[in-house]
Amino acid sequence: MFPYIETTKEVLIPENPLERVIGQDKAIERAKLAVKQRRHLLLVGPPGIGKSMLAKSMAYHLLKPREQISICHNPKNPNRPIVEIVTADEINNEKKAIEIAQGRIADPVDVPTYVAEELGFRCSNCGFLSNFSVICQRCGANKQSKIKSRRLSLFGDVITEVFEIGHRDLESEVKTTYIDKGGVEKTIIYQRIGNNKIRVLNEDSINAARELKDKGLRNIIVPLKRNNFIHATGASETELLGDVRHDPYGSHPEIGTPAYLRVVPGAIHEAHEGILFIDELPQLENLQNFILTAMQEKKFSIVGRNPQSAGASVKVNNVPCDFLFVGACNIREVSTILPPLRSRILGNGYEVLLNTVMPDTEENRKKLVQFVAQEIQLDGRIPHATKDAVIEIINEAEKRARIIDDARNSLTLRLRDIGGILRMGGDFAVFEGAEFIEKKHIKKSINESKPIEYQLQERYGSLWKGLEKDSGTNLNQDRIDGSYL
Repeated sequence: MFPYIETTKEVLIPENPLERVIGQDKAIERAKLAVKQRRHLLLVGPPGIGKSMLAKSMAYHLLKPREQISICHNPKNPNRPIVEIVTADEINNEKKAIEIAQGRIADPVDVPTYVAEELGFRCSNCGFLSNFSVICQRCGANKQSKIKSRRLSLFGDVITEVFEIGHRDLESEVKTTYIDKGGVEKTIIYQRIGNNKIRVLNEDSINAARELKDKGLRNIIVPLKRNNFIHATGASETELLGDVRHDPYGSHPEIGTPAYLRVVPGAIHEAHEGILFIDELPQLENLQNFILTAMQEKKFSIVGRNPQSAGASVKVNNVPCDFLFVGACNIREVSTILPPLRSRILGNGYEVLLNTVMPDTEENRKKLVQFVAQEIQLDGRIPHATKDAVIEIINEAEKRARIIDDARNSLTLRLRDIGGILRMGGDFAVFEGAEFIEKKHIKKSINESKPIEYQLQERYGSLWKGLEKDSGTNLNQDRIDGSYL
């Protein structure tokens, strides 16, 4: 069996995450369709069969996000910040504008003589050029002793604010003009940077700086470069829907924090253009209503959710949340999902019942070999497994399919438990200092990794007798009749 490998070290693991999901061909097909057609998905099945892995793998096939969401200051009504949606192309254009606004960096020798003198690089007395200093290192005179005037930039407020250069004295910046080829007078600004460099800003740089300043104050809550898979299982109301942080100073203009800086996105907003995944979906209870609204409207306002907080007076309307929803739950919990939410999924998506077993074929056994190699790589703390160890795992998969699911000639897909056996066997191998996980390690792991219910049955003969040994269990009163005392 498996003549093509001696250890799992030789197994090639697919780069595509969906190809790492085994035994769920129908679910994989639906997942690919959901991504291509932008449909929602409900995955149903018992724990440990790959629902989370399948949902996360879908994100690999999504296009990269194209929009960035910012919250901007609203000077007319600060408690109603403005949503700004910027595309990737606009962000690239803004980056180019920033590069233009930063100008070019020059050496003191490359600028006009009088500019180098006023910026403190060239001595106006002897002409010696050096790093910035007040006293000339050659003649000992004040470098600017012969300069009769100083030039103050009319654009210093713009440049300073954009680049945060700070306070400038008269010698740190020089403004002058020149005549271009068309006979038009143009402005140029020279700024001292450190002790030996000069920033040169032409009119294009100055105008670009002004435009950046005019864009106003903003808080990026959903950046362009982000994870397109958001796992929101067990999220609270604020984690799911967003919030506005409390400001003890009530947005005081001098000591408070402006409202736009206190806006926090929810998982539904962070999942914009991506996937919002929620396992154990029924556990969200009434929050399912909000997910339904977000799915329908593809926009959801962010408000302060604590009525005692200063954030309660802040509201940001229509924050985008156009996501693919992937929900998951166990079979018995399907009926507790909000009916309108299920209807929404069925109306624009698919419900899929996942497999718990797959046929025991040579091809599927190879898939289990791949699974073992993947788990070893994912764990990162256990060695690779020998061929005999893998065969022992496959035999256990066949046994569990027969006992748990009453399926003959099948292999179990309850792979989380199989992964647990592999990890315990790997830990035994590490403890012994073995190079590989061997058959003996897996056999020991199978014997010792039994659930507590099986351990109680083995020790006391039955689960119920084991429960009676717990001092915290209420025993049947007719068993405590004094005859045992």
